[in-house]
Amino acid sequence: MNAQRAIAIWLALAALAGIVFVAALTLGSVSVSPLRALGALAHSGSAGADTIDEIVRSLRLPRALAGFACGALLALAGALLQVLLRNPLAEPYVLGVSGGAAVFAIAALLAGTAWWLVDAAAFAGALFTIALVLGFARRALARGEPQEASPRLLLTGVVLATGWGAGVTLLLTLAPDERLRGILFWLAGDLNGVASPWPALAALALALAAAAPVAPQLNVLARGEAVAFALGVSAGQLRLRIYLVASLATAAAVTTAGTIGFVGLVVPHALRLACGNDQRMLVPASALAGGLFVMSADLLARTVAAPAQLPVGVITALFGVPLFLWMLARRSR
Repeated sequence: MNAQRAIAIWLALAALAGIVFVAALTLGSVSVSPLRALGALAHSGSAGADTIDEIVRSLRLPRALAGFACGALLALAGALLQVLLRNPLAEPYVLGVSGGAAVFAIAALLAGTAWWLVDAAAFAGALFTIALVLGFARRALARGEPQEASPRLLLTGVVLATGWGAGVTLLLTLAPDERLRGILFWLAGDLNGVASPWPALAALALALAAAAPVAPQLNVLARGEAVAFALGVSAGQLRLRIYLVASLATAAAVTTAGTIGFVGLVVPHALRLACGNDQRMLVPASALAGGLFVMSADLLARTVAAPAQLPVGVITALFGVPLFLWMLARRSR
């Protein structure tokens, strides 16, 4: 793919994301004009702030930024894992990271800890799962063995995900009724109450900085281990880098908003079908499109049944399932 077309795709996605971002600041139970919302951002920290300023700056802005960051992290992780596992249907939760985060977060919720401790517990559970999967697959990854690395990663992740799923069921069974609603919202993916989007945005910047420079090597790796070896690409080190970036990106997203499904599966797959499989274009485009998707879903989640708010993961699933089935039918034809 030439540079002009890639830049055009990125600019189109960025423009759409900008439009949805402004809509996220203006639409809701209290409607705000775009100029008023942008004015509230421009006068951040002023002494004369009113209720509208607080709604825009303290509620809608962090939620919109966190939604973009989480969607971008999940879509980026999905694009990387689909290359790593050489499977266009791979998605970020296939390696059990979300399950580990869920068990630790639910345990913290049941213990009645503060929300920042719940976030810390979720991230610790994700890191623990990453360490377990990496420990079982480290030799295959280090040696760059194509017949061992991907299957070992996949099988280890699936087994751990199953075990964590049993742990979640056990904790839900033991949970008191007054805590079940909050736990179920977290499991379904929820951006309500996000205090600060900056950790997720920082994780996104680091993930892109680590993934974008190796995008040309990802194109080589996607053609097979023999081609990568012939062209001097260290497949083992590249696989390890992809796995760590994708896993940590997923951990950051899950810690911020819970388990939001279908983003890492549908977004990279749709971009690949529409725009091609050049990873130099696909890696940044997946981040932009994933952020756009989750921001749009969160906007619907808090406006379609206002004043009630739906879990954003429900909206992504409602759109993701039929979209993915349509893509499969289109591809089979």
